Amino acid sequence: MKIAIVKLSALGDIIHSMVALQFIKKYHPDYEIDWIVEERFKGLLINNPHLNAVHTVCLKEIKSWRLFLNEIRKIKNFGSYDVVIDAQGLIKSSIVARIIKSESCFGFDRKSIRETFASYLYNKKVYVDHELNTIDRMVKLICFPFNIEVSKKEIINKEIFLYSRSNFLASKHPYILLVIGSTWKSKNYPKENFLELAEKLQQNCFVIWGSNEEKETAEWLVKRSGYIKMLPRLSLEDLKKIIQHAKLLIGNDTGPTHMAWGLNTPSITLFGPTPTSLVYQTQINKVLKSSSEVDQFNLDKNDFSISEIAVKDILVMSKKLLGEHI
Repeated sequence: MKIAIVKLSALGDIIHSMVALQFIKKYHPDYEIDWIVEERFKGLLINNPHLNAVHTVCLKEIKSWRLFLNEIRKIKNFGSYDVVIDAQGLIKSSIVARIIKSESCFGFDRKSIRETFASYLYNKKVYVDHELNTIDRMVKLICFPFNIEVSKKEIINKEIFLYSRSNFLASKHPYILLVIGSTWKSKNYPKENFLELAEKLQQNCFVIWGSNEEKETAEWLVKRSGYIKMLPRLSLEDLKKIIQHAKLLIGNDTGPTHMAWGLNTPSITLFGPTPTSLVYQTQINKVLKSSSEVDQFNLDKNDFSISEIAVKDILVMSKKLLGEHI
């Protein structure tokens, strides 16, 4: 059987969906699975042994009808599939899923989906409760066409599903990774608190960055701490490598922090204006949440409550995760 999964973006959302691959392959090792993704996220998926091919689109940057039509033609040439699954739930992704040649096009039904109109483009609709953890929702949708039931225990005990062939080496010595940025300012833990944390940890810390603003924050931290060093801007291949070899990652609710879960790297994710249902807590992957209540259907970008999370609470949790290493 040939399967195409459409999950175009973003980094964390793709990771939440990728975990389902190992369960399909567990029961159907002969199935061929392709993934359709935005070009800039391809590095997250490459080298995954459960994928036959990774096809890319560039819909995010399209600014003319000519470029749009070129993308449509490219999508039509991806080939034919027995099953296509839109794991994004947006109008844009549903159009991509419907353009791909297939016998069955699966997606969330109108009660389960983010953009209701998208559900009308699928000929196979799946109901998945909004109240479920995001990862549970993705696994249920992607595994539904194959009658595969996956338990919470199986997800918690998952195998690593991000793979890198990078030779990048952050350090020969053990290190903690700090993820200081995100898509919203209100999701960012204050830089002063990260500085205080590093001074109290007294460990070899590396900070990663992905924008000029994050780079400025990283430089600010490096100037004020003898424990923090700044890494260069990394490709997704290099990022997978350095996260895999970190002894602990501490960061905001953002893609690189979620990668730690996919790599079975100990982590602490800090939450303010977003729901903790975006992650799966395990013995080594923990969360700390501010006191604010979050409506997942109406997120408040002006909720800066993440600053309430006490450095001492992060320190206590870090010590538990690091054990004898601290």
